[in-house]
Amino acid sequence: MDQPTELLADRLNQEPVIFRGSTQSELGLILLLATLFWLPTGLVVAACFGVVAMGLGLAMLGVLLTIVVGSTLFQRIKRGRPDHYYQHRLIIWLQHRGLRSSQLIVRGGRWDLGRTQPPRLGR
Repeated sequence: MDQPTELLADRLNQEPVIFRGSTQSELGLILLLATLFWLPTGLVVAACFGVVAMGLGLAMLGVLLTIVVGSTLFQRIKRGRPDHYYQHRLIIWLQHRGLRSSQLIVRGGRWDLGRTQPPRLGR
């Protein structure tokens, strides 16, 4: 039983990776957005040709390709970054454009305690 003592303690607070570096919530978001885009697009193409099955097949193929490409993009964005990096970058981007307020600290500069002189002791 010479297994390393590094149990899963470091991984307990992280969502497990499911497919190509993406977690279940990321894959769910990609799937939702891909379906919202490809289903109407496929049905419009099907209406032009008059074949509904072709539109549904096109939508299904588009969703699958979007999941693969989207997961690959998430994998590249997340590589070598801390947890929740891209979520924080998106929140900061929205805050700078006035679309959302956040509690993230984005101020740069020196931080201090606000004291001007050290406290006097004993007198």
